[in-house]
Amino acid sequence: DQPKKKGQILPWIIEVKTPPEIERMRASGRLAREVLDLAGRAVRPGVTTDEIDNIVHGATIKAGAYPSPLNYHNFPKSCCTSLNEVICHGIPDDRELQEGDIINIDITVYLNGYHGDCSEMFYVGENPDDKTKLLLQTTYDSWVSAMKFVRPGNDYNGIGGIIEDHITKFGFSTVRQFCGHGIGSVFHTTPNIHHYRNNENSGKMDVGHTFTIEPMICEGSAKSITWPD
Repeated sequence: DQPKKKGQILPWIIEVKTPPEIERMRASGRLAREVLDLAGRAVRPGVTTDEIDNIVHGATIKAGAYPSPLNYHNFPKSCCTSLNEVICHGIPDDRELQEGDIINIDITVYLNGYHGDCSEMFYVGENPDDKTKLLLQTTYDSWVSAMKFVRPGNDYNGIGGIIEDHITKFGFSTVRQFCGHGIGSVFHTTPNIHHYRNNENSGKMDVGHTFTIEPMICEGSAKSITWPD
């Protein structure tokens, strides 16, 4: 098994998995969700994101899997922890979580040759304000609406318009620099799942495709700055 192997180059060529491969995907996805639940239960004021990463690393290894982010393009940790204005791929460190923070924890595990990927937003502390609740609920609802569109024969580029149409009604913006992706024996592969209205030739959905939908929604500008690390 090669947890860092590369995928397709042409965007419309998408791996079709066999039923046994889909079962492996189910197992890796289930483990990723279990690890995410463990990490989420640790979210509270005073906990550092390094502590959350240690929980993720330990649980993944104990289950006989490998944390996919670790050493992926030199990423130094076993999960991504993105706080507040950080869009994605935040690196766990010694910063303590504070009351009122919001944090995305992104988990991917490599189990029996296949990657399982999931993430969730968490509020730190009690009683989030109405603005925070609206942002999180709107993002979640756009994701659910996009999932309802998933069926064989539909164009992958239709997902983005569903998400953008939903979130802009509430005055939010959707990130264009990062996207969802195909996943399987390769961590990131085709198709690219854009979360905004687009005409990209990303192919059509079919039985045996596996991919992520992960809208990144912002209160203000959706433009990003990439830090050197």
